[in-house]
Amino acid sequence: MIVISNSTPLIALSKIDNLNLLKDYFKEIFIPQEVYNEVVVAGRNRPGAEKVESADWIKVKEVKNRVAVESLAINLGKGESEAIILAREIDDLLIIDDGQARKTAELMDLKITGTIGILLLAASEDKINFKETFDHLISVGFRISEKEYKRILNISENF
Repeated sequence: MIVISNSTPLIALSKIDNLNLLKDYFKEIFIPQEVYNEVVVAGRNRPGAEKVESADWIKVKEVKNRVAVESLAINLGKGESEAIILAREIDDLLIIDDGQARKTAELMDLKITGTIGILLLAASEDKINFKETFDHLISVGFRISEKEYKRILNISENF
């Protein structure tokens, strides 16, 4: 399976030392150039920069449809726009967290998951303690409403 990621999941999973979950599940992740720029270049000395740069299983892939990227970038960030269009070009799973970007990807019939989806998958296979890892994710700045937090914890109790 080919997987495309936006910046936020890479940074969030790096902050909680779980970036390798992506490698465990997908073996290879593609990111567009703008996501690489956000995480590694502009994010130099920030969480995720060194891990993403040194991960040989994270590959930068060029987005072909620049017009589509520019159209989406009117309402979304450039990295999100490139990730969505790259996922459409490749036609596989997109890992993205931002609510507006997820809605856009869903309208384009893309298969999506996010950081929490990856953690739920890992918890379902007993690779992590979900509540502990989820709380750690929130403690490092991942934003989520209290209502959504409770809903997700409820889902995780089924494992």
